[in-house]
Amino acid sequence: MRTAVVIGTGLIGTSAALALSARGITVHLSDHDPARARTAAALGAGTEQPPEGAVDLVIVAVPPAYVAATLAGAMRDGLARGYLDVASVKGGPKRELEAMGLDLSRYVGTHPMSGKERSGPLAGTADLFEGRPWVLTPTRDTDTEVLNLALELVALCRAVPVVMDADAHDRAVALVSHTPQLVSSMVAARLADADETAVRLCGQGIRDVTRIAASDPRMWVEILSANPGPVADVLAGVAADLDETVRALRSLQSADEDQRHGGATGVEDVLRRGNAGRARVPGKHGGGPVAYETVAVLLSDQPGELARIFADAGRAGVNIEDVRIEHATGQQAGLIQLMVEPASAPVLSAALRERGWALRQ
Repeated sequence: MRTAVVIGTGLIGTSAALALSARGITVHLSDHDPARARTAAALGAGTEQPPEGAVDLVIVAVPPAYVAATLAGAMRDGLARGYLDVASVKGGPKRELEAMGLDLSRYVGTHPMSGKERSGPLAGTADLFEGRPWVLTPTRDTDTEVLNLALELVALCRAVPVVMDADAHDRAVALVSHTPQLVSSMVAARLADADETAVRLCGQGIRDVTRIAASDPRMWVEILSANPGPVADVLAGVAADLDETVRALRSLQSADEDQRHGGATGVEDVLRRGNAGRARVPGKHGGGPVAYETVAVLLSDQPGELARIFADAGRAGVNIEDVRIEHATGQQAGLIQLMVEPASAPVLSAALRERGWALRQ
């Protein structure tokens, strides 16, 4: 690949353009809003100048509702040797293109499983896709050259290719991406009118659950409108669990001992099924889940503290597998949780105490 056109310079399009440009690909940028294309170009994502002839690859990075029409226009203009989109839904655009009677041998649907709560070209980064899955949904009609171009794009963006059927992909993202967004938003919505005293008690649990609720509503309406059936199916299952759990909790209020026992069993059941589901989430580097020990340390909120504690861990010969920070309310301090291999926890704890760190149980 030497040349590409990126149509749509939002977060994903700009990030892909930045990654390609950084690796020597000539990238031409296009957007229905010229200001966005100018912004992406100013960031180094490519040029606003149209290509003089056909390019190697067209990357369509527009909302799902506009994917098929945008692809159709590019194909009819003979803009490239190969065409792909990066929309978060795959089945619908493919069926729309088929209904238009277009030659789909030059097209492959793709979806990089990466993003941010922020959108627009200013949120774009060249490393957005590094180490992240990038789904490709080729069909029997997809030309090998086009599939190879798509695989080259994934490699240049340093992502990990995953091949799936388009409809299987849509069911999967409904479960692991689209439904979590809605559930996160629903939980966060409880805070909108909550008492200020309650909100001040927010800890890491509510922060974790509601992080993605900060996403752009308009963008998510576009995504959910393109995949409503599979998302509704998953939500129906969640709703059934909610109904059962509400009944179980009401039973715990009962004066009848048998009802209270049944309620406790119902609550325990959903918690245990949650344990089982969480255990299936891939661990570090996509491997199996690993149980880490947590070493909790009180950390003052001032420059250099994070660097110092990581350096002290390095001197102790301990690798930090994961890290979380819970900020204290009303104090310039927080609790940093260092996740390490179980055998390393005593070593790290002793080393940090020796260097004056205040550990917490």
